[in-house]
Amino acid sequence: MQVAVISDIHSNKVAFDAVLDDLPDVDAVVCAGDVVGYNPWPAECVAAVRKREIPTVMGNHDRAVSSGTAFRFNSMAAAGVEHARDQLDDDAVAWLADLPDARTVLDGRLKLVHGHPDDPDRYTYPEEFSPSMLDDEDVLVMGHTHVQGHEIFDEGIVMNPGSVGQPRDSDPRAAYALVDLDDLSVEERRVGYDIDSVMEAVKEADLPDRIGERLYEGR
Repeated sequence: MQVAVISDIHSNKVAFDAVLDDLPDVDAVVCAGDVVGYNPWPAECVAAVRKREIPTVMGNHDRAVSSGTAFRFNSMAAAGVEHARDQLDDDAVAWLADLPDARTVLDGRLKLVHGHPDDPDRYTYPEEFSPSMLDDEDVLVMGHTHVQGHEIFDEGIVMNPGSVGQPRDSDPRAAYALVDLDDLSVEERRVGYDIDSVMEAVKEADLPDRIGERLYEGR
């Protein structure tokens, strides 16, 4: 069984469309949270995830939008939260509010969290991956850091597919990963997309320019 793993779409429809177009024929697609935030297209990204019935967990931006808070967010993140609240209808906000912090899918073989199994808001970078983070699942998927990486242990796989909509590992291309549950392997993938069009939409939405500018840097 081959699974496409995505995370941190962050309202970047152009990047998300590029990833969806790049996907090979897979058995499932899963998401480790933060469908919304930062970029100009929260409603379109939520609609796309819901239409495809992609199992998803709640990211910190998803929580901020649905709960009406933006605690400790910088000005860019706070602006993205406010923009999402303006753009999403009540049904979309309710969908975000109902997302769980963790979920196990595919007959218990793959577990999704956003930050860390013990703390959904904890940043956990690839150098911190450990087999002790695994429970009964074969694959633990985390997001939140926007840094792509994985480790294969005797006990299973710990991984982050990277960010679709706002990579922060110095590679501006949209990130995702493919997991083969039959041989427990991971293929990390990157996809180029039209960042200029995102930058233009950021300006049109009156969002901070830095939201678009950082996409060119992969930061």
